[in-house]
Amino acid sequence: MQTNVLLRNVGVPDSYEIQTYIERDGYVALEMALKEYKPAEVVEIVLNSGLRGRGGAGFPAGRKWMFLTRNVYPRYLVCNADEGEPGTFKDRVLMEHDPHGVIEGIIISSYACEVEHAFIYIRGEYDLSYERLRRAVDQAYERGYLGKNILGSGYNLELTIMRGAGAYICGEETSLLSSLEGERGHPKLKPPFPAAEGLYRQPTVINNVETLFNVPFIVANGAEWYRQWGTERSPGLKLFCVSGHVERPGTYELALATPMRTLIFDVCGGPKDGVPLKAIIPGGSSTPMMPVEPALACNLDYESVFENGSMLGSGAVIAINEQTCLVGLTERLTAFYKHESCGKCIPCREGTDWMYKILHRIEHGQGRMEDLDLLLDICDNIAGKSFCPLGDAAVGPVQSSIERFREEYEFHIREKRCMVGR
Repeated sequence: MQTNVLLRNVGVPDSYEIQTYIERDGYVALEMALKEYKPAEVVEIVLNSGLRGRGGAGFPAGRKWMFLTRNVYPRYLVCNADEGEPGTFKDRVLMEHDPHGVIEGIIISSYACEVEHAFIYIRGEYDLSYERLRRAVDQAYERGYLGKNILGSGYNLELTIMRGAGAYICGEETSLLSSLEGERGHPKLKPPFPAAEGLYRQPTVINNVETLFNVPFIVANGAEWYRQWGTERSPGLKLFCVSGHVERPGTYELALATPMRTLIFDVCGGPKDGVPLKAIIPGGSSTPMMPVEPALACNLDYESVFENGSMLGSGAVIAINEQTCLVGLTERLTAFYKHESCGKCIPCREGTDWMYKILHRIEHGQGRMEDLDLLLDICDNIAGKSFCPLGDAAVGPVQSSIERFREEYEFHIREKRCMVGR
């Protein structure tokens, strides 16, 4: 069931103030890291813990750090706080309620990667998160946790916060770096990868807020402590932000591999108003929709969700009940991706526009049966052929909803109305 490690300070009065954080053992892990471990030893601890990136891809964090080009300085660390995936709001909770936890994770990770200038790139719409982080950074400088000679260790770190301007594409790491450098937020061709040539053409490590937030707990308690939760390949704790048709939506902390059924029924109180669920999106709007029974049968770890036909992604679970028109929902999601496409490449720019136009006409009673195969053909021409992952993200809800709920589309086209009667 629920644990209380990552969210331990949420709900504590003045949890965002440095004095409260210190009184609750904050910055103890930083002092331990600086005094007891060399940078490479911290990397080894994180690698052994099995911590995987919490931004969506699930790549091992310690291995990512090891990809940094050796003996090339300066190098940079960027905390990706551009949380723009529909359905995802876990990083916002951490930044608003425990900003010093985010900062401590950044400092320890920067030390491990031999970085002396780190950045937080935060979603422009997150006003309170920005204000809390800005104040927390100032407090950390005043107390000597940032700046020159941190805690007398000889280690120096500057931390800069930059606000985005509302572009979902800047959650993609190379687009984020372009924006951070003052350029248009367009993705860059890889290779070179950021670990070799990133910010200002220097080696750069980019991690999600939740990923970095885990680091102090791992350093303070050890890799084996962290592995007491989850599975061999998906160890540790994970934040799940649940929205949609459940009685208690919100952000919850669970061990990886917790059954989806436990999350929906025991933690979130079951379907809203007792209306049965029809589908679940397990990892944010870009991950494939799942029929409710296969979704409830899987465990919340990377391998189990993938084996059942979707992805764990960011851990944003969206519950959809039987009174929801999936055609209308898919049209709405596609409108988002159409709007957020940066326009750099033809498959994404043109494909998202055509998907939206076709879905719009189906939703408004003007669809044709051949539109379904046309949509799947457009998906095939976007997936794996776009310049960056935004194209693949846009395909997820369209392809999965047609393949798994085709009868709802056919009813819509045949009867020129929603199957759910709206």
